[in-house]
Amino acid sequence: MAEVRLINVWKKFGDFTAVKDMNLHIKDGEFMILLGPSGCGKTTTLRMIAGLEEPTKGQIYIGDRLVADPERDVFVPPKDRDVAMVFQSYALYPHMTVYDNIAFPLKLRKIPKDEIDKRVREVAEMLGLTELLHRKPRELSGGQRQRVALGRAIVRRPQVFLMDEPLSNLDAKLRVKMRAELKRLQRQLGVTTIYVTHDQVEAMTMGDRIAVINAGQLQQVGSPDEVYDKPANTFVAGFIGSPPMNFLEGTLTEDGFVDFGEFRLKLLPDQFEVLRERNLVGKTITFGIRPEDIHDALFAQVKVPGENMVTADVDIIENLGSEKIVHLRVGVLRFLAVFRSESRVQEGQKIDVVFDMRKAHVFEKGSGKAIF
Repeated sequence: MAEVRLINVWKKFGDFTAVKDMNLHIKDGEFMILLGPSGCGKTTTLRMIAGLEEPTKGQIYIGDRLVADPERDVFVPPKDRDVAMVFQSYALYPHMTVYDNIAFPLKLRKIPKDEIDKRVREVAEMLGLTELLHRKPRELSGGQRQRVALGRAIVRRPQVFLMDEPLSNLDAKLRVKMRAELKRLQRQLGVTTIYVTHDQVEAMTMGDRIAVINAGQLQQVGSPDEVYDKPANTFVAGFIGSPPMNFLEGTLTEDGFVDFGEFRLKLLPDQFEVLRERNLVGKTITFGIRPEDIHDALFAQVKVPGENMVTADVDIIENLGSEKIVHLRVGVLRFLAVFRSESRVQEGQKIDVVFDMRKAHVFEKGSGKAIF
């Protein structure tokens, strides 16, 4: 087991900067998620930790060992870093059985045969592969192949697991099952795990902490609750959560309202005080609220009529059974709400909705940085 540290790490490919000044500390035994859209630099970061890419600048430590530092001409090759990587493609050897695929990394290290057999069978038992050890990959389902790929990584007993979107080739139902299995397995093994995904549901359900990355830059690191409840900026706020956070631009008035033109919402006294101290009265701010914090007024627990209640037109309803995603419009302003399944809302009608202002967020216009 080992912690992993990236200190001022950069990676450039010609004129393109894939990773910019990355500082990240992954604790010993932690399940860390690298989350962001395609092309944001998360896989490049993982590959630098693995030793498949060399950083342009900065230092990478695995445990107490410096494994990469271009300025000191330090670069430890992948085979000497004691890490195991699981890829999006299972990368199994088609001509080998499940047993031989799992045993392969141990054979490369010239581990004694009886020790190999013991470790392969232990891992197979852990992953529910014991009955499949004689089969070839073509005879396995996608989930079984993924478990073999995991087994090949686990059997090595590395200091760090590196996983690059390992569940993305599985169907939706199997992905949910494998998410739980992976989390249970990581808890059982206690091995530091760095997991790359663009799926924020995977990130929220699996990670101890999430590192949100955009355009090569680290945006925020925190627990799932922290990045959800206290996003650092509009990018994190919009990327985490499904459906995404609503953003509305409005003017802060002297009497503590945010005026959106079509309607106004009253801020809580302490919220208004924070904005007033920043000299934002009379200025445009970005107001954010999650769809689940906008309620059908018939079921709302938080009502202050005329201050946080708005009459809106219902455009579209997406009925998910357990809840309804409702597309609302007030004049030219559009936003989403999530209603309880009991709501009898209909498309085309007008409805009173209540904004839970305790859950409101405000961001700086321009920079997008969170104020609260």
